[in-house]
Amino acid sequence: MERTRARATVFLMLFLGNLGNALEVPLDLPQPPTITHQSPKDYIIDPRENIVIHCDAKGKPHPSFSWTRNGTHFDIDQDPKVTMRPHSGTLVVDISGEKVESYEGVYQCTARNEHGTAVSNNIVIRQSRSPLWSKERNEPIIVQEGVSLVLQCRPPAGLPPPIIFWMDINFQRLPQSSRVSQALNGDLHFSNVLKEDSRNDYICYARFPHTQTIQQKQPITVTVLNLDAINETVAALYNETDFLSDGSAEERRPTFLIPSGSSTSKMVLRGQVLELECIAEGLPTPEVSWSKVSGEFPAKRTSFLHFQKTLRIVDVSEADAGEYRCTARNRLASVHHTIRVTVKAAPYWISTPRNLVLAPRERGNMICRASGTPKPTITWAMNGIPIENSPKDPSRKVEGDTIIFEEVQTGSSAVYQCNASNEYGYLLSNAFVNVLSETPRVLTPANKVYQVIRNNRALLDCSSFGSPIPKITWFKDSRSSTLDGDPYVLHENGTLEIHVAQAVNSGKYTCVARNSLGISENHVYLEVKEPTRILKQPEYQVVQRTRNVVFECKVKHDPSLIPTMTWVKDDGELPDDERFLVDSDSLTITDVTENDAGTYTCIMATTLDQDSASAELIVVEQPDPPTDLELTDQKPRSVRLTWIPGDEHNSPIHVFLIQYTDSLHHHGHWHNLTLVPGAKTTAHLKLSPYVHYAFRVLALNEVGLSNPSLPSRMYKTNPSAPDENPSGVDGFGTEHDNLVISWKPMSGHQANGPGLQYKVMWRQKDVDTEWTSVTVANVSKFMVSGTPTFTPYEVQVQAINDYGIGPEPAVVTGHSGEDLPMQAPDNVQVLVLNSSLAEVHWEPVPPKTVRGRLKGYKVYYWRERSLHKHNPHHVEQQVLTFSGNKSHGMLPGLQPYSLYLFNVRVFNGKGEGPASSNQQFETPEGVPGRPSFLKITKPSLDSLTLEWGPPYDRNGRLTGYTLKYQTVNISNVLGPVEELALPANETTVTLINLKYSTRYKFYFNAKTGQGAGPVVTEEAATIMDEAMAARQVDIATQGWFIGLMCAIALLILVLLIICFIQRNKGGKYPVKEKEDAHTDPEFQPMKEDDCTFGEYSDTEDHKPLKGSRTPSNGTVHRDNSDDSLVDYGGDGGDGQFNEDGSFIGQYSGKSSARDTAGGHESSEAPSPVNTSAMNSFV
Repeated sequence: MERTRARATVFLMLFLGNLGNALEVPLDLPQPPTITHQSPKDYIIDPRENIVIHCDAKGKPHPSFSWTRNGTHFDIDQDPKVTMRPHSGTLVVDISGEKVESYEGVYQCTARNEHGTAVSNNIVIRQSRSPLWSKERNEPIIVQEGVSLVLQCRPPAGLPPPIIFWMDINFQRLPQSSRVSQALNGDLHFSNVLKEDSRNDYICYARFPHTQTIQQKQPITVTVLNLDAINETVAALYNETDFLSDGSAEERRPTFLIPSGSSTSKMVLRGQVLELECIAEGLPTPEVSWSKVSGEFPAKRTSFLHFQKTLRIVDVSEADAGEYRCTARNRLASVHHTIRVTVKAAPYWISTPRNLVLAPRERGNMICRASGTPKPTITWAMNGIPIENSPKDPSRKVEGDTIIFEEVQTGSSAVYQCNASNEYGYLLSNAFVNVLSETPRVLTPANKVYQVIRNNRALLDCSSFGSPIPKITWFKDSRSSTLDGDPYVLHENGTLEIHVAQAVNSGKYTCVARNSLGISENHVYLEVKEPTRILKQPEYQVVQRTRNVVFECKVKHDPSLIPTMTWVKDDGELPDDERFLVDSDSLTITDVTENDAGTYTCIMATTLDQDSASAELIVVEQPDPPTDLELTDQKPRSVRLTWIPGDEHNSPIHVFLIQYTDSLHHHGHWHNLTLVPGAKTTAHLKLSPYVHYAFRVLALNEVGLSNPSLPSRMYKTNPSAPDENPSGVDGFGTEHDNLVISWKPMSGHQANGPGLQYKVMWRQKDVDTEWTSVTVANVSKFMVSGTPTFTPYEVQVQAINDYGIGPEPAVVTGHSGEDLPMQAPDNVQVLVLNSSLAEVHWEPVPPKTVRGRLKGYKVYYWRERSLHKHNPHHVEQQVLTFSGNKSHGMLPGLQPYSLYLFNVRVFNGKGEGPASSNQQFETPEGVPGRPSFLKITKPSLDSLTLEWGPPYDRNGRLTGYTLKYQTVNISNVLGPVEELALPANETTVTLINLKYSTRYKFYFNAKTGQGAGPVVTEEAATIMDEAMAARQVDIATQGWFIGLMCAIALLILVLLIICFIQRNKGGKYPVKEKEDAHTDPEFQPMKEDDCTFGEYSDTEDHKPLKGSRTPSNGTVHRDNSDDSLVDYGGDGGDGQFNEDGSFIGQYSGKSSARDTAGGHESSEAPSPVNTSAMNSFV
């Protein structure tokens, strides 16, 4: 898993840049001009467009502009084609109908106001040129195969130089290689030519970038002949033969086409691009390599192009000077060339002069330092005039690259120009001295808010201006002390830095700018935010093609920042495909394809920072089928098969499966032959005689099996005698006097030849010494008749074909057929264990009477009748089997109080023997079944009638019934149980003196001498008095009742408001003191922390029981833990509140009633609101 983290702030880059900037003067103050924008020194223009020469400047007052061209004043008013943009010095030249050449030259812009003059660089204006190729006719080139060849391009000189490339007549780039490549000058070099290099459309193209035009050279025709063709040509011309002796090109040692000689030299300027090339010819094609004699290549700036023939180093420095060696090598020899590189440097800045703002009588230095090779010359000018020709100023002294100012005076403001030049170029910089007296001002916007991520650097800006330069101090929050020292760093430009910002650093900061003329301050705010963190990173995934894959990316971030989730694939955007589904914390790819493989990165970014995590997706699928099957090492009984594996599709091949088909015996059917490890691509296959083989190979990886390869060619083996005999030989009887010998038929390739037959042999075990045999064909069994019953025999089956017999077959023991057993079991007895279980015993029969393999014994039993006169029904016969030579068994699941009959039989593979004589037994009483029905009829105000039927299964003599019943209220709470014993001959009973409008639950069961049977339940209710029902309906619909409910709800709302007032006020109130003085921990009329009454809470301990309901009258009765507001207000329940929300009254003596044991209800009217619900509302 690859993981990257990036932390950034919006203001960080801004302030890092500002730390080193020159002093900026507000534009509302007087200041000399400063050039803000100008065209480049070497300005190549497009002749089809207007010429725009930029020159912009600022100053107070705003500067005026003028131009020189080729060193003399350029009067733009005299040329109607030239205009100057308003409030700018930028020139616009309209070239329509004009020759651009007339405006080429060296231009310089001057910006001046009353405080000084600034000048631009010398801007050289040249038009781009793309001249046509000179007319020429290229003669066809005929060369011998193997020699070197150079096709010259020689494009016309353009400005800037053109880009060269070679193409054919169809505008297709010509292929290049280590043998054929293009030189830096555009020529096409062949180290050696081949026959396929012959063509008639070698075309060199030149593209001119400024004008975006392309010029082409006339096509070049190249014909490459081998030596035989040249001999024929020469013989035809000179009537001779074998003018050249050999028909193949001779090999040659390498030699350099570019550069020539053993060494050369090259000069390059610092900062430019160094390109060195070595192109060699030879046969075979030489390979080129590079080395630096006195050091190493700069790794990050070095590249090798054109098949190692070009060495390229960008941003050259003095350290890149030295000797470079290129080596060309083929198998015959190697050759070297040394290039000495020298690095010169046009002037470059060490320290550019900076603007100076000085108060009267202050001092300061203006420094201009530059370097180069050779060392540049420094010259100064003031307001565009060489300083030696400028008015003398006693406060100014020039010392080489430094101007020293002392005791400056008002009115001595000016712009100074520093020029650093050598033979390779120049640098020009403007810097002004501005003499001002200004009170401090803070330029940073007031109340600016800075946001930074915790543990990152925070930079608070205090950009200021004043003359003299103000001193900056910082304060935080209370201004108790200046911020100086760890963790604060005060930069020279006034910026306050906190190296590692923490949450405690958040707050209000004040920066104060102070000089001798006054003071100014500004407030800013710092907010330290929590970093963005990926909590659950996407994980490495291996997924099968067409499946779905999900990458999760769960993130934690500062809640005040808005995050943005972005997913990228291989550092690029996700494909524009509806299969890619981006959710708030996941990426889902449906129906994955091979192209979806790659690295997926989740980037969670806020305005201040970001975090990212990556995971790789590997897409796998079953391998491609193997190819190129080949048979080698062919022998009569073996062959070697080799193949080339197909694409693994990112999942290694575990094994190869080799299959074969036999076109002689089973044409079109493929059979598995062997498995080969995935690392191998060959297998030695053992073969059978008389088979026409064709092979194919399948590859298996984690995903699955590939499609089969194309079949190999057919391989035929010669016939021979059988190598094996039939398998699965068995001897058994189908009748009591026969023996059937069976076997598994042999396949065609097992037969080893034509004319397959089977020699079947048998003899009675331990009786016969000689084998009886018979030869059969095209069958898989043979029957021997007239055998004794169930007698052991030894049997053999041997394979025979036209080429011989098989090996000695194995001997298999079988038995002739079975007959039914002759004898029934004797001494059959039964032991009754309980009302549903009995144990049967018998004496096993003699083995000789079984006449076969003893399988076991079967007990047949059935319920003859019930011992009760009311249950006379007969039950079907049942059978229990006891395998093996058993002598007893259990009969489970018997019906109590019943008469059973049973008998026992022995059985073998043929069937069952005779049954023993029937025996009988009786099962004792058991508990009865459930009553057949129970129903409630004739409900009245105070009685209910129950009717029932006796059990279907009495299981004995009924002794009576038991009836239990109890009340069930609306909350499903059960009342006390009443029990009633009823005689066995009753089927109805009426219960009287019941409560009206009450639901009852009944439990009813029957009894025998063994106990009570299962219970049947029923529920019913007495009816409601009609007058009472009418009264209840009337009360519930009366207006006064509805009003009372509303008044109670309003009272509760008032109490809640008072509770909130008390909670917000806090402090000790008389009630609270009373609570604190209480010694009873359970007596808590009001919890101060959550404003809930009494001991009610939302915890599980006080929730109503599951399944409970509210009474139908809508009230909730209080138990001994309820609190009433009356308890706090004296006997009359009229407690009052002060203006601050506290209770006036003191506790009354009602707490004693709360402490009494039991669950007695209060005599006060019950509250119509569920107290726990009120707590939830609060």
